[in-house]
This record gives sequence, structure tokens and C-alpha cells, in this order.
Amino acid sequence: MKTQFKSRQTGLSFLGLLFVGGVLAVCGVIGAQIVPTVIEFEAIKKAVNKASAGGTVAEVRAIFDRAGAIDNISSIMGKDLEVTKVGDKIVVKFAYQREIHLAGPGYLTLKYDGQSK
Repeated sequence: MKTQFKSRQTGLSFLGLLFVGGVLAVCGVIGAQIVPTVIEFEAIKKAVNKASAGGTVAEVRAIFDRAGAIDNISSIMGKDLEVTKVGDKIVVKFAYQREIHLAGPGYLTLKYDGQSK
């Protein structure tokens, strides 16, 4: 008696491959637009920590503006910073948002905020 083994092929169909490729392409395009905003956020945090060494509000804003010119920060300026004094320490806070156009009327809104150490 002869036994036949049926082997069934499994895997991804061509339409499935196109769908997965399309999803990965969309995620890659959106990710490529998000990465520069995250890099800029890190530069802003570094500049805010550097600016908190200033003695007056005007000094803090001037230090931030100089650091922003070096690091090419365009989302926020020194005048947008909230400078307060807690005890004997100067605390610099910031908040801003960035919008990334997706398609048609759709936007991805990223909200960033932080303060000096």
C-alpha cells in the first residue's frame, strides 16, 4: 500500500506582500519625519540646561538663543521660555508642538515639553 503525503505550501501571497510592504513604507515615511523633531527636542533640552546657568531672565533667554543658533533650533525661541526661581535655583520650562502633514486634512501633532534639571 502506497501512502501519499500532501505537502501544502505556506507563505505570503503577492497581495499580502504588497500590503505588508505598503504598511512598512508608510511607517518608514512617518518615522523619517518624526526623527528630526526628536533630535531637535534633545537639542532644546541641552540648550535649556545650559541656559539655566544664567543669573537673570534676560541672560537665560540670551544663552538659549545663542545655543539655539548653534544647534539650528527653529521651533522655540528664548522669548518662549518660562523662567522661574525655585529657592536659589533657576528653573527653565518650555512647551511647544510640531505638526506633521500626513495626507489630505490629516496631521500628526507632536507635543513636547520639559524643564531644566
